[in-house]
Amino acid sequence: MHPKAVLDECSELVRQVLRFEHPADATVSRYFRENRALGPRERATMAETVYTVLRNKLLFDHLAPSGSGPKERRLAILGFAHSEDEPAGRAGASAKQGARDFLAGALNDQEKHWLAQCDQVQSHDLMERHRHNLPEWLVQPLRAQLKDEFWPLVDSLNRNAGLDLRVNTMTSKRAEVQAELAKAGVAATPTKYSPNGLRIADKPNLAKLDAFNRGAIEVQDEGSQLLALLLDAKRGEMVVDFCAGAGGKTLAIGAGMRSTGRLYAFDTSAHRLESLKPRLARSGLSNVHPVAIAHERDDRIKRLAGKMDRVLVDAPCSGLGTLRRNPDLKWRQSPTTVAEFAVLQAAILQSASRLLKPGGRLVYATCSVLPQENEAIAQAFSAANAGFTPLETVDILTHLKVEHAASLCTGPASGGEYLRLWPHRHGTDGFFAAVWQKQ
Repeated sequence: MHPKAVLDECSELVRQVLRFEHPADATVSRYFRENRALGPRERATMAETVYTVLRNKLLFDHLAPSGSGPKERRLAILGFAHSEDEPAGRAGASAKQGARDFLAGALNDQEKHWLAQCDQVQSHDLMERHRHNLPEWLVQPLRAQLKDEFWPLVDSLNRNAGLDLRVNTMTSKRAEVQAELAKAGVAATPTKYSPNGLRIADKPNLAKLDAFNRGAIEVQDEGSQLLALLLDAKRGEMVVDFCAGAGGKTLAIGAGMRSTGRLYAFDTSAHRLESLKPRLARSGLSNVHPVAIAHERDDRIKRLAGKMDRVLVDAPCSGLGTLRRNPDLKWRQSPTTVAEFAVLQAAILQSASRLLKPGGRLVYATCSVLPQENEAIAQAFSAANAGFTPLETVDILTHLKVEHAASLCTGPASGGEYLRLWPHRHGTDGFFAAVWQKQ
């Protein structure tokens, strides 16, 4: 496709995504479905351009007025030009130069001059907001928690995330799968913390890999794998994944149970549970029972009250720990939506806790980095439920032989009450978890 045509497509996709009417990944996927003539290379270029614009929106909004033409075209030019700065982008200086040469073929002389001027802008000459590219309401709580680590976090959030895989331990061993992937030309390294994970720098077509098609591997962030480990579900137990979604943690839990017992996958979205079915078929699990519920007080939940050994509540949240993958969330969320999530999280956690039998374990988790959705919810639940004893996540992970467990955990008591993962510290998405045992 001619460079001018590619840039035109990028501009239109940027325009649609910046409406923020739908999640960026959904908008991009729909655009590609509606424009099937676009080849794999064009699609990759357009996706990289859009996500670079979302990551650097405040900076690009600052630079764009000095250019000419429609704003979405100026943003697309900046996004295209800087997408090659991503560590997970096309490798090497020659590839970056090739991308710039390709882009130059789409620009007029005025646009080339403007882009060259933008390239001369130095980071230290910019205002902080144009360097961190975060909404102001989010800056304060991150600075309060991280202090001198704020800028390392910013740097990590503005980079592409790698691809993590979970090895299905019911059927395969990590070292064997790693060797199999290497033979297929996919370089994978063991994850630092999860004993079941592999990390891939590139983004291969997994559907072409035998290991994927036979269920030996599933895509799952290393942090998400640790949440499933915290539940520590045993063979033959009754277990609930309360907000299962597409079932990544459900499958990890089921493998740990060796496909025994009974594992319920609850979610209010039947559509998300539908996405679990092909993954479930590949996994070889027979103990998983997907159940669509209307809300956290559904009658089907009441009938299971007091019968469960383990319950995981990976609650709906702002998702602000996943900004490496979903940079649009920082522009789509707000203090109002975070407050609404907090009310919902407390209600779901309280309802889910009723499922447990005495001695049962409850895990509350989010992929948020905000205390309002994390520690505040956990502390309020503990204060209101004397029959639930908080457990130290560091002790659980150490018992499970998770490497460097102490570095993953924080808390007011001993420093290990909560699991707290940060992209810049741990190379995972941002996650939180708290654990209780019912008396």
